Amino acid sequence: MSSKKKQQEKTQLHHRNKNRDRYDLDALTRSNPELKDHISLNKFGVESVDFSNPVAVKLLNKALLNHYYGIKNWEFPDENLCPPIPGRADYIHHIADLLAENNYGTTPIGNKITCIDVGVGASCIYPIIGVTEYGWKFIGSDISAKSIASAQNIVNSNPSIKGNIDCRLQKVSKNVFHGIIGKDEKIDAIICNPPFHSSIEEAQKGTRRKVKNLSVKNVKPSELKLGGISNELVCEGGESKFIQNMIRESERFSKNCYWFSTLVSKQSNLKGIYKLLEYTQANQVKMIPMGTSNKSSRIVAWTFLSKEERKEWRETRW
Repeated sequence: MSSKKKQQEKTQLHHRNKNRDRYDLDALTRSNPELKDHISLNKFGVESVDFSNPVAVKLLNKALLNHYYGIKNWEFPDENLCPPIPGRADYIHHIADLLAENNYGTTPIGNKITCIDVGVGASCIYPIIGVTEYGWKFIGSDISAKSIASAQNIVNSNPSIKGNIDCRLQKVSKNVFHGIIGKDEKIDAIICNPPFHSSIEEAQKGTRRKVKNLSVKNVKPSELKLGGISNELVCEGGESKFIQNMIRESERFSKNCYWFSTLVSKQSNLKGIYKLLEYTQANQVKMIPMGTSNKSSRIVAWTFLSKEERKEWRETRW
């Protein structure tokens, strides 16, 4: 492989990630002509999108979804988070690999597989990628009625995913699975991208840090908003407390779900997470490293099913 090819590849991304190569801006502008007005030469003399501009970022992601995943209609309020597609796709691909490890190396595909996205958000991004890449069915849960309405509207507006994503409102904000998973419902995988921050002030510091990392100069404060309403970014106790609540509640649904998982952005939270998983007697725990660009993260996955129960699950469902 040539050195030029290596430079163009985002080698930290999963090998099945459609966004692994450098963005084909010609193809993307054909998918979304509005994007063309937001492309200019960067300091290296290469055409690029202005990633500090939330309008440009949203148009780029709309183009990616159209070009690679066939999603024509992806509209949601500007106040909500606009998720970066490559990183979201990586999570889905790693979960596919996790299922394959438990299925003799073959990824189970099709709507016999049911996943839950905890905190689906207004953009419905994880279910979109999971359905279009693997044909899985999804349940998207959220505590925001507006986000659920937005996500359901996206589903209804795209025939390729309609009928495969069920958006459910979590009516009790402190609950994760109660009120979402039915008593006899079986879930093959649960994914979650938890709120990172414990306060609005902490979230604002995070935004300023992102802007600094983008090397943006002479930008008005009003232009620094990278998107996201409070419940998407902030919860009491931050990421650590959210995941702890998730683990405690997962124990009560131990026979309903094969794999529980969550993103963990802060490595310092891992010690407490592992300790609680040991206390709740999770049968198996896995940590899957992830990396996109200059950011590293990881997935922590756990199951309460015994080896015999997992075998029966595979044979009866997959």
